[in-house]
Parts: sequence; structure tokens; C-alpha cells
Amino acid sequence: MTVLHLADEGEAADLAAFLSRLLHYDRGAAVRLQAAGTALAVFGRPPSFEVLAIRAVRLAKPYEDGLDVTLDVTVSAGELLEAVDETAVTAAVPAAVTGPPWAGVLPPRGGWLEEPGLPAPDDLRATVAAVVAEFRSRTQELEPERRTRAELDRIGRDIWSRTVGDTPLPVRAVHAAQSLGFLRSMETAGDLALLSSGAWLRLRTPYGSIAVRRAGLGMLDVSVR
Repeated sequence: MTVLHLADEGEAADLAAFLSRLLHYDRGAAVRLQAAGTALAVFGRPPSFEVLAIRAVRLAKPYEDGLDVTLDVTVSAGELLEAVDETAVTAAVPAAVTGPPWAGVLPPRGGWLEEPGLPAPDDLRATVAAVVAEFRSRTQELEPERRTRAELDRIGRDIWSRTVGDTPLPVRAVHAAQSLGFLRSMETAGDLALLSSGAWLRLRTPYGSIAVRRAGLGMLDVSVR
């Protein structure tokens, strides 16, 4: 069994927390792992937000498994969480699973350019609080017979498809970042960045990234790996 040696206890705890949050939204969640050198990227897709969440994990030593020097596998998020040993600072890689469709289509590795107009971290958190309160208010105002799944979804699409500040980033991406623990306290707004590459936008924070396709560009400029 392949065992990943994580950089420190903090990396192990953060990986476990990220997996736990994904499982909160989908008990059957899968994650795609890509490791090369001393970096591990963990990709997940919380279904409520329609975004791709990426958690970068530092490894204590370069990944190596026989003649293979890279790791690329899709596994059960629940099994990986159980395999994280925060005391030993390791994570055993579970057996591969048949990946969901999103796992075959990832953002590009390079070509990212910074986009202007991203609000400060406190403003982003305030935006999330405001739209959550609006959703709750609008749904509570519905007559009981109108409080259907279709109507709730319609209100949700109206609210979370709005864009943030003067950027093309949808609010749902910021909401996902907040819900997954990526918008924790930051010293400066410089810790945050909005990047673009082809059809993709990526909200980068010190704790992880949220990637989403630009509205209207469909499957253009994706990276199938």
C-alpha cells in the first residue's frame, strides 16, 4: 500500500478537515489525488456548489513508489479520511475507485493570469453572509404550497449565480470557499487572488482554491487527464 508522508501535523489536520467538509456535502464523495515531488493536490467537487475544490498538501519527502515518481488516482474521500494518521503524519492511499465524470476534467496546470477587481477577504465573507441571509428570507416568505424543490432551486440559482464585485466570479464559488474553510482569517488581501486560464476561473487562498468554468463557455479549454 502506498503511504504518503505529510510535511507536519498541521498538514495532516488540514487534509482531514478538508475531507470531512467534502463528506458533509456528499457521504459518497470521491477525490482525485495527484502527487509529484513534495506536493500533493487533492481535488473534490461538493455537489451543492457546482465548483471544483483543490487542497494543496505539502509532503515531507518527494513522492516515490517503485519506478513511478508521480501519483494520479481517484479514491474514496471517506476511506482516505480514515487513512489519515495525524500522529504519524501519514496518509495511506486507498484502492482506486471508478471516478465520477468531473474527475476526468481538471483545470489547466499553467497559463493562469491574475484578474482585477476581487474584493478584500472581509468583504467576501460579508457577501456570503448577506446572500445566505437573503436565501433564508426569500424561502421563508414563500407560501407553503410554493415551497417546492424547483422553487428553492430557482431562488438559489438567482442568488448564487450573481458575480462578485467587478469580477466574473460567481458568488457560489466564494460561498464554497467559505464553507470548505478556505476563507479563514488572512493578514492581507494579497493572500487572495482571482486567476483565469481559458474557460476557467480560480479563487486562490492560502488554504485552498476553488475553480469554476466561466458562464457561457461550456467545455472549452478544459484539461482532460
